[in-house]
Amino acid sequence: RYEPTWASLDSRPLPAWFDEAKFGVFIHWGVFSVPSFGSEWFWWYWQKEKRWSYVKFMEANYPPGFSYEDFGPLFTAEFFDPNQWADVLKASGAKYVVLTSKHHEGFTLWGSKYSWNWNAVDVGPKRDLVAELAASVRNRTDLHFGLYHSLFEWFNPLFLEDATHVFKTREFPTSKSLPELYEIVTKYQPEIIWSDGDGNAPDTYWNSTGFLAWLYNDSPVRDTVVTNDRWGSGSMCTHGGFYTCSDRYNPGHLLPHKWENCMTIDKKSWGYRRNAQLEDYLTIEDLVKQLVETVSCGGNLLMNIGPTHDGRIAVIFEERLRQMGAWLKVNGEAIYGTKPWRAQNDTLTPEVWYTFSPKEGIVNAIFLNWPVSGTLELGEPQAKLGETQVKLVGCKELLKWVALGEKGIVIVLPQLTPKQLPCQWGWTLQLTGIN
Repeated sequence: RYEPTWASLDSRPLPAWFDEAKFGVFIHWGVFSVPSFGSEWFWWYWQKEKRWSYVKFMEANYPPGFSYEDFGPLFTAEFFDPNQWADVLKASGAKYVVLTSKHHEGFTLWGSKYSWNWNAVDVGPKRDLVAELAASVRNRTDLHFGLYHSLFEWFNPLFLEDATHVFKTREFPTSKSLPELYEIVTKYQPEIIWSDGDGNAPDTYWNSTGFLAWLYNDSPVRDTVVTNDRWGSGSMCTHGGFYTCSDRYNPGHLLPHKWENCMTIDKKSWGYRRNAQLEDYLTIEDLVKQLVETVSCGGNLLMNIGPTHDGRIAVIFEERLRQMGAWLKVNGEAIYGTKPWRAQNDTLTPEVWYTFSPKEGIVNAIFLNWPVSGTLELGEPQAKLGETQVKLVGCKELLKWVALGEKGIVIVLPQLTPKQLPCQWGWTLQLTGIN
């Protein structure tokens, strides 16, 4: 059994499925999807920081005295079709999904008995959005279902009161935040608890170690659940399950601890923005590059989309997800279930990243630019005549190659028309019989 101490909790091995999965989809959805302007931090920027663009937006579009709470009934989700969402998630090639069950605004997407009249069952959709998505994901896909949960809430009077006492009182976590966590775990049995938003309070205030000890010892998901590292100020990148370290974290080198790169397709926001421009969205080339770099360095990629207030996954997000799925259909064996190789990227040719398939003993070299010369020079692999074989994933023939002395290899790529290419945006060479 795990003790409620970081020393004990951090000794728990991460369930193997998480490292094998490599790729997940993050979904930021909530009342902030109604104004869908600027950022999911809309309420804070408008009311607390009083940022000019947000104040001006409200003055121009809403009557005087309109409060953030008034957005609640407008969060309608009338087009939310959880089966369609599940089908898009499945098509993306993702192996897990993380939904914001509650963001910093405190609005819960399930009918929480600890969030009276500020939840999706009492206000707005009048539906349990968490339950519906969980059911569809489990019935129609093999994705692991996870939930994001914000510890703090910007404007909750109980939290603000505790903050004035420098977190010596614990009204908010005992009556709101912790009961919600126990509620979502017991009710929905998520296999990921993606915690966030410590409000600058220490983990002792949140009783994070107490909750995690219960989660790992006695909860219905104790054997399979994974957690992140956001459990109080100072815990990020040091305690918990996998490390996130910061948003959009992509170190570009191997880390000794399992980590995740959580990032957004919309470069400027996690929530949906009606006024986003095409150039604000990462291209599929950008996304494939993020995935390959992340996996080579031992990380998972958690790629975020923001649905609309009426429950649609915008067409551009759906296109990106389906493109990623199309790429993974061809190159998935170089991603899923792989381990980092001794080199992460190539020394001679930039934009070549390595993974290793331990069962097959294959070194995967994923290259993001097709060379004009038709030959690819790799500085890292040590090839051996009569032993080393090279294949392009999606093509049957073995490729010709020449060793570059002790280390390094030049590979002759097949001459293919664009129609004959196995995929776009990046290709995988499988090398066997490599030192």
